[in-house]
Amino acid sequence: MSRTARPQSSNLARRPLATPQDVAEYCGVPLNTVYRWSSRGGGPKFIKVGKRLRARWDDVEAWLDSQTITA
Repeated sequence: MSRTARPQSSNLARRPLATPQDVAEYCGVPLNTVYRWSSRGGGPKFIKVGKRLRARWDDVEAWLDSQTITA
């Protein structure tokens, strides 16, 4: 099983991964909604770190951008 390496940059400051609670607060939705998104394949991409769900902030922002509705 091969792994795809993410580009590394010494100038790139990494932000801590977002917890489901962080995502819920940021999006203004209940925590259960975030878990529902994760279990049904909606919402931002989540990754498992050990037993915990985490999200990259870039993935959260990208998902929010994809949800933008233009009138």
